[in-house]
Amino acid sequence: MKIIDTVSYFTSNFHPSLEFLKSYYEKYPQIFQEYFTYHCKNTEERLNLSIAKYSECFSLIRQVHEAIIPIIKEVSEEYYRLYQITFPVDINLIVGGFGSNAYTHRQIIPNITFALEKLSPDPDHLKTIVAHEFGHAAQNIISNEAGMDWSKLKWNNPLTWLNQEGAATHFSRQTAVNLHPSIYFSFNGEGYDWLTFAVKNKKEIFEEFAKDYANLSPQSLFQEWFSINGGKKFGYSRLAYYVGDQFFQYQINRLGELNAVIAWKEEEFEGQIKEWIDQKSVASGI
Repeated sequence: MKIIDTVSYFTSNFHPSLEFLKSYYEKYPQIFQEYFTYHCKNTEERLNLSIAKYSECFSLIRQVHEAIIPIIKEVSEEYYRLYQITFPVDINLIVGGFGSNAYTHRQIIPNITFALEKLSPDPDHLKTIVAHEFGHAAQNIISNEAGMDWSKLKWNNPLTWLNQEGAATHFSRQTAVNLHPSIYFSFNGEGYDWLTFAVKNKKEIFEEFAKDYANLSPQSLFQEWFSINGGKKFGYSRLAYYVGDQFFQYQINRLGELNAVIAWKEEEFEGQIKEWIDQKSVASGI
């Protein structure tokens, strides 16, 4: 594991101009190519808005920067203790344009990027998001070692995304323990209402997800159910994370933990998760 810290350059050289931001991005071209391709719009309007916000959160960025590096090391050690996993990847620390807060790259064994302007400096919040993103990489590493044929995986299928988010949420609970249940979904202190709503309305959530899976394109379904900018249907975004967590816990109860992690390598997996969603969407309770 290699931590690539671009934030020190940002904080040491920052001045509020497009010229500075562009020079910052040019210094780390591969990292920001991934970021702006998939996780944030690269427009002058967006960048100017970001410049205006940086002064408000500059102290926060410094706090997150100071706290996150030892937490990354702590979480990676916990993954090794529990699962004997090491992470042969780059961990990128950036200041972005207020797009995604963290993500794994589009690789089999993925690099991971954290955008510090979008993170809470609370150590417990940082532990959960670091553990979650490492969880995505952990599922891929364990599955790869189990003989996963990656050419057969339907990367753009929302059922795959459900499984991935469920696995990452489970791994985060195992490696960042004893926190309020909502933090594993929100990565901050603002998720209490979200989780309360999800638990109280889970039957309706499953019904609507099943309908949208049958009728919407993957991109439209992603926007409504997985994106932080979605949530028009219920007024809460990213409810697919709750659906995915419920599915993965079901898998653990049925198969055991490690078999649940690698179950997506089997040909019948897509049909199994579809059947589970259909059953939950018509059940009188979950």
